[in-house]
Amino acid sequence: MDETAAREAVLVRVLDRAEPELPRWGAADRAWASRVAAETVGGDASAAAFVAARAHAALQRLLPRDSGASANVWRWLQRPLWHPSWVLWALLAGLVAGVLVDRVGSAQVINLLAPPVWAVVAWNLAVYLLLALRALVGLLRRDADAPGPIAATVRRLVRRGGEARPPRGLAELGLAKVWPAYVADWTQVSAPLVAARASAVLHAGAAALAAGLLAGLYLRGLVLDYRAGWQSTFLEPAAVHAALSLLFAPASALSGVAVPDLAGIAALRVGPDAPGGGGAAAPWIHLYAWTLALAVLLPRALLALGSLERSRRLARRFPLPLDEPYFQQLLRHQRRDAARVRVWPHAQAPSAQATLALRAICARVWGETVQLDIGAAVAWGDEALAAASASSTPADAAIALFDMGATPEAEQQGRFVRELAHALPAGTPLLLLVDEAAFRARFAALEDRLTQRRAAWAALARSLGTAAVFLDLAAPDLATAERLLQSALDRPVQRAGA
Repeated sequence: MDETAAREAVLVRVLDRAEPELPRWGAADRAWASRVAAETVGGDASAAAFVAARAHAALQRLLPRDSGASANVWRWLQRPLWHPSWVLWALLAGLVAGVLVDRVGSAQVINLLAPPVWAVVAWNLAVYLLLALRALVGLLRRDADAPGPIAATVRRLVRRGGEARPPRGLAELGLAKVWPAYVADWTQVSAPLVAARASAVLHAGAAALAAGLLAGLYLRGLVLDYRAGWQSTFLEPAAVHAALSLLFAPASALSGVAVPDLAGIAALRVGPDAPGGGGAAAPWIHLYAWTLALAVLLPRALLALGSLERSRRLARRFPLPLDEPYFQQLLRHQRRDAARVRVWPHAQAPSAQATLALRAICARVWGETVQLDIGAAVAWGDEALAAASASSTPADAAIALFDMGATPEAEQQGRFVRELAHALPAGTPLLLLVDEAAFRARFAALEDRLTQRRAAWAALARSLGTAAVFLDLAAPDLATAERLLQSALDRPVQRAGA
């Protein structure tokens, strides 16, 4: 799946999960797109191929190309988000900035201990150190893909720019309300690609800046008589000789330009009481040039080429997170697999009517072939025993079902949900569903009681890293229930330590 196909897939995902459901894109349309994609790519195609085919089919149905507004959206989807010329502009800007650096020393005298070149070298060495530390931390921690400060800044700028105005045509089609959700989703999934491209531009600019400094050194040396020397209140010739020998060791070894001996360094001292008045700067300019090439130009050029290659690879094989519940549900249409959903009722078993409602809701979310397994009600105090059985019950999703009449407590219902989430196999999403039917029937005239009890369950759900799904299983609105469960699948109960 390339970058364009990924943009289509993210847009369709936002359309599928829009709340409330879009008038032009309902359950029948979603099922049609999945069926067409399965017939188009076949059961043996890759997951990425199926998702891309479904998204393209969905947009062809939703955005007929004979419409002017739809044509504008198609042009926006196919418009490239990246231009290689940006790297060329960075190279040009860095080169010009390097050449235009005013001078390497005051009054055409290069202070060997403090020229601007050393500041450039030190800054780049600090950047390499930060990159190495970040790579090391990424190897040791699971959140290796977490953005660094530069990537995070670029992400914020991209998102802020994207939120400014939706593409022309979305508003005319009545789809402008999905634009903020699309910007948020695309910013999230495209972060690695955006970071690689930003790195390429920054590294290219830094390499060009070093090249410009080199050019400026030699161009000014052609028309100006630079002298080299040093001065210091505290350092003596021996210390200066040791420092310069160490700093210029790689450049001296490769260029063959030797650092003067102790007597030569002493003769380069400048000042009222110094015996010498500096010396020819040409050998030192060669050493500075080699140092810049080794410490800045070559590493930055390699980093820029590596970032460009990484961005090219990511653009051709976009890392869309196909292991997320939304995409896994879509892929079952291709595999024609029957999803299995396990329900753990707490304290009270659902009625026959509620069971039928759960079956209808799950069929809309996971497909008509869904297998719904409703276990025996978990009695008060038996939460740990029930959770222990979860590890031996494979499922595509799990639901902890509660009655709103029970007062939510972290020590009871909260502990049950936490232990259940911990016991479930990794990757199995757990949802917290609250049945309002009996509570509504009892307190039909007391809307405040319903609001207060909802707030209490919502607070418990937030403490578990999820959002409670409130449904009236006696008379559910299936479309609303589907959207709520789809939304909850994006934020399932968090496992301990996650």
